[in-house]
Amino acid sequence: MRSDIDHLPPVQQSELDRVKQTLMGEFADAIARANQPWKKNGKILKIILFGSYARTDWVDEPENGYQSDFDLLVIVSHLDLTDVADYWYVAEDKILHDSAIARPVNIIVHTLDEVNQALSRGEYFWTDIARDGIVLYELPGSALAMPKPLTAADAYEMASAYFHDWLAKVDSGIKLASFAIREGESKDAAFLLHQATERAYICFLLVCTLYFPRSHNIKFLRSLAEDSEPRLIEAWPRATRLDRRRFELLKRAYVEARYSASYEIGNDDLDALSQSVRALRDIVETVSRERLETLKADAGL
Repeated sequence: MRSDIDHLPPVQQSELDRVKQTLMGEFADAIARANQPWKKNGKILKIILFGSYARTDWVDEPENGYQSDFDLLVIVSHLDLTDVADYWYVAEDKILHDSAIARPVNIIVHTLDEVNQALSRGEYFWTDIARDGIVLYELPGSALAMPKPLTAADAYEMASAYFHDWLAKVDSGIKLASFAIREGESKDAAFLLHQATERAYICFLLVCTLYFPRSHNIKFLRSLAEDSEPRLIEAWPRATRLDRRRFELLKRAYVEARYSASYEIGNDDLDALSQSVRALRDIVETVSRERLETLKADAGL
C-alpha cells in the first residue's frame, strides 16, 4: 500500500496533514480520560486515505456546487473505540469548522479484525481500499490481510438479495412520505424522505461494494455513492443556493424533524425533494440492475 500523497496539490496535502493531526489529537484526549485499561491504552493503528483523492480522479469545483470529499478509514485497536459519538464527534466537529480545511471530510472507523475479515471475504469496498488506499499513518504490526477473491456466483447471490431487500425499503419510505405530505405532516414527510434517501444509498452501496458505513449522514452516503457511480449526481440539483439549502434541510431532518420545534420545511421544498428522491431511486435501480447483470454474466448463470 502506498504512503505518499505527492500526486496531490500542496494545499490538499496540508489539509490532509491538519485533518490527521486533529483526529489523532482529539482521540488522545478522549482516551486520556478513560479508566479501563483497554480504553486508556487504545490506539489508532492506521489512517488510510481512500476514494477519489487516492485514485487521482477528484473534483474540486465548489463554485459549481460539487467538490469531492476526503474519505478516511481510521483503524483502531478495540471495537468500542469505533463509537463515533464517544471518540470521534469532537474531532469531526473541529474539522468541519476549521477554516484551513476547504473541503468536506468523511471518516469511517473500524477495527483491524473487522477490516481483515472483510478482506478475507473479498468484499469489494475493502479490496478497493487495500488496492488504491494511501497510508497517512500506521503503527508497526498492523498489516492488512491479503484480499481473497469473492467468487462471482457468491457476489451475485449477495448483491441480488441486498437489491431486492433494500429497494423495497426505499419504495416503502417514498410511499409513507407521500402519505405524510398529503396529510400535511411536513416534519414526518421530511424524516421519511430522509429515510428513503438513506435506504437508496445503502441499496446502491451494498449491491456495488457489499458495504455501507454505520452512518445516517446522507451527505456522507451520497459522497461515497457518487464517488463510485457519477450517474447518481443527476438526482440532486446543486447549482443554486436553493438546491443546496433543500438538501441540507433533508440532511437535518433525521434529527431535527423529529426533535426540534424550530425545524420548518415548506411544501415547495417537500415537492422538490420528493422529485429528487424518486429520481435517485430510479437511478439506483438502473445502475444496480446493470451491476447484477454483470455479476450474473461473470458467474455464468
